[in-house]
Amino acid sequence: MRKLDFASLQVRDVEVSKTFYTERLGFELSDATNPHACIFKYNKGEASFAIRTPIGNIESKELGVGVSLWFAIDGKIEELQNQLIEKSVALLGTINNTPFGKTLMIKDPDGYVITFLEQIKADNNE
Repeated sequence: MRKLDFASLQVRDVEVSKTFYTERLGFELSDATNPHACIFKYNKGEASFAIRTPIGNIESKELGVGVSLWFAIDGKIEELQNQLIEKSVALLGTINNTPFGKTLMIKDPDGYVITFLEQIKADNNE
C-alpha cells in the first residue's frame, strides 16, 4: 500500500500563484524553503503541497487538465463559498452533495481545479 505524501503543481508564474493561494484562498506558507518552489501548509499542516517553477518546458502547454486537489475544511462550505465570492475567486458551479460530503470547486490561475470538502461527520453509533 502506498499513500500520497506530497503534491507539487508546476505553474507559469510562482508569484502570481503564491498570491492567489495565500491572499485569495487563505493557504499558509510553510517554513520550508526551496529556490524553485513555494511550499504551503493547510489546516495546521495536515495537508501540504507546493507550486513550483516548471521542471520542463510548459510553454504553450495546457496546465491543470485532469488534475484536482481536494482539501477538507473545518467550517461550513457555505461560509467558504461566501468568502471566496468576496475575494472574487471564480467558482466552478455551485456546492455539490457527494458521498464524502459537500464540495465546492475553484480553478487556480494555471487551470488546476481545487476542491474544498466539508466532510460528512461520522456517526459514533454505527
